[in-house]
Amino acid sequence: MDAHDLGRSVKWVTSFRTVGAARVLRSVRAAWWRRRADAVGLAGPGPERARVPGAARGAEPAPGGGVVHFARSSLRVRVAAGGAVFCGWDGAAPEPSYALAGPVPEADERAVLEPDRDGGWRVVSERVLVTVSRHGAVEVRTPGGVVLRRDHPPRWWDRADAAGPAGRAAGGAGPRWAQRSEVPADARFFGLGGRSAGPRLRDGTYLLWNEDPGGSFGPGDDPLYITMPVQLVVADAGTHLVFHDNSWEGRVTLWEGEEGGGSGHDRPGRCEVRAAGGPLRTWVITGTPARVLGGWSALTGRAAVPPAWALGPQHARWGFGSADEVRRVVAGYRERGLPLSAVHLDIDHYRGHRVFTVDRERFPDLPGLAAELRERGVRLVSIVDPGVKAEPGWEVFDGGLAADAFVRDARGRVVRGEVWAGTSVFPDFTDPRAREWWGGLYAERLAQGFSGFWHDMNEPAAFAAFGEHTLPRSARHALDGAGGDHRAAHNVYALCMARAGYEALRALRPDERPFLFSRSGWAGMQRYGGTWSGDVVTGWPGLRASLALVLGLGLCGVPYSGPDVGGFTGSPSPELYLRWFQMGAFLPLFRTHSAISAGRREPWEFGAEVLAHAAAALRERVRLLPYFVTLAHLARLTGAPYARPVWWRSPEDRALRDCEDQFLLGDALLVAPVLEPGASRRAVRLPRGRWYDVATERAYEGPGQVLLDAPLSRIPVLARAGCVIPVASSSGGGGVELEVWAPAPGVGVGRSEGGVVVVEPAGVVERFVTGWREGAVVVGREGGGEVGYRVRVRGV
Repeated sequence: MDAHDLGRSVKWVTSFRTVGAARVLRSVRAAWWRRRADAVGLAGPGPERARVPGAARGAEPAPGGGVVHFARSSLRVRVAAGGAVFCGWDGAAPEPSYALAGPVPEADERAVLEPDRDGGWRVVSERVLVTVSRHGAVEVRTPGGVVLRRDHPPRWWDRADAAGPAGRAAGGAGPRWAQRSEVPADARFFGLGGRSAGPRLRDGTYLLWNEDPGGSFGPGDDPLYITMPVQLVVADAGTHLVFHDNSWEGRVTLWEGEEGGGSGHDRPGRCEVRAAGGPLRTWVITGTPARVLGGWSALTGRAAVPPAWALGPQHARWGFGSADEVRRVVAGYRERGLPLSAVHLDIDHYRGHRVFTVDRERFPDLPGLAAELRERGVRLVSIVDPGVKAEPGWEVFDGGLAADAFVRDARGRVVRGEVWAGTSVFPDFTDPRAREWWGGLYAERLAQGFSGFWHDMNEPAAFAAFGEHTLPRSARHALDGAGGDHRAAHNVYALCMARAGYEALRALRPDERPFLFSRSGWAGMQRYGGTWSGDVVTGWPGLRASLALVLGLGLCGVPYSGPDVGGFTGSPSPELYLRWFQMGAFLPLFRTHSAISAGRREPWEFGAEVLAHAAAALRERVRLLPYFVTLAHLARLTGAPYARPVWWRSPEDRALRDCEDQFLLGDALLVAPVLEPGASRRAVRLPRGRWYDVATERAYEGPGQVLLDAPLSRIPVLARAGCVIPVASSSGGGGVELEVWAPAPGVGVGRSEGGVVVVEPAGVVERFVTGWREGAVVVGREGGGEVGYRVRVRGV
């Protein structure tokens, strides 16, 4: 047992009171069973032989590029029509892939493969230049020749159980491999899924294996629930995204570069990616951050737009315990005039923690409760876990057996593991038949009155006293016809579960946008919904980690996410709760949530002062709801996350690239949360342009840094000069009005920022421009026409 496994096991043991003595004992048996299953089902390591590509032997042109043959491998280079670059070694092709949303993008017919100097080759296209050296180094350059990324020749370790080229391109084992890369010395790394430290990724090793950390996590804990081999690299030369399309366990080691201070002796940034098997294939997308994320969204799928109510404030707690407690909480919000969009029910509303059931004693009329709450504008959201209690005679278990939906081991036996419901079995979501069967079960949830769903425990997690807390690595999966074991399926398990739920909800309620978010996932999960932080630790470090997670996931193409406000475990101080609440009000998913042992998290539980300030944050969230709806549609159309790093529009500003404690909400607002105790002021770094403090309407000029007041009543929020923000009408009635912040002096109509409004439910995009005319701020539609909204001008 290594230090990582030991630490996780200690967390499980220390949670003894939560999981119970009987479950702890069963988890010991489960750990031994998992170890024996892998001893039987996995081949030993065996002898290996290292291999590198060798010298180039020739090349064959093909649409978008071609195939370069080396002495001991081959490399397929293909430039897509949108400029994305695919590289596949050892015969690996873009498909099959769980990340891609649909057909592989068409090749750029104008891209040309031609000989390069020193016996290498290059692919010339309008948007990108790719060079391949005679020993297999690959450089991605701007059209002008500036190097953005250099991949050194890869190295493989071939072994006896390698599945050949076909297996390497699909779910087969293939050799393990490693590839080193270089980026400019000034580059900064971001991404790799949900990381608790960041969003900028420092020197170190990051694991690629989705994992429940057990108990709770804080900054530096790694890995967490969502790992993705997706890096966003920002440098003076340009921005690029690189995706290693391989779902096997791996690790990424980063070393930031160092500039020589004009001496010319720069040390480039470096990256090493290692995988335990599977194909070596990459996608690289270049351009501005907006263009890169747009290309990534086009490749892996447009983000699902949540229903408008799911962009409002939501409340959850593990341990509501009864319908009466839910009514008490909702009544508390109403009595205090606090807006609330949804209440989430955790596993305690199930009968004995069995998924797709209801405890009839605690919730005797769940459909009636749901209807009652909906009349008050509050939806019910249900947790859904993948584990199915192994209980003969129970319809869900028997139905899964009849459909042959559960994961089996190398001997053909159904795999069992210990979770909240007890000894359970697990659907193979990589099997289309299992997805169809599982999707049909959501009809029961809809009949109970639920309007949305959160997937939990789907790394997949299973209790174990030692070793890994998941299914045996030898467990067999369909992998959509490719076949393979859990080593290839683990990281995409939750992605396929989300697909099953999302597609079922689309079929069951075709006139409604599904609301689904998932604790775990992989590249492309935005197609089916969003995610949340998971069990972030209660404390100021947890507050900072939750912001890092949201920003990092957004840069991996997952725009809808948010933390457990207040932290999952422990009892936050009133100040910490309020600061978390204020930050959460500006994040896509705004939800309080806590463990069964953490106590209540309603705003009035923390005193009158916290209640007053939390109420103000709730009212601001509701006022900005039309803006959040607009950002959700823009995320679908453009790939841009709602919450963005402050360098989003100015990646050349190195000070902004290192700024991690504030963020942009769309293009209009800059939010600077308070992340330290006792702070009443904080430094705020401004991108270029004019910015207005929304509380005082005082103007500040960027780029630069300012010191702003941050009393307990609010956190600093600034609006970009010239922006147009759709907000809830101040006159009530559910309408929308435009909040316009005055452009910089002298800017004529149409030359400033303006803004976008997306109208529900049709999703129609309306564009507006602002400017000065004869000493007054003027707002107009882009292209002419009546504005059509009430306008409120601020900052004059």
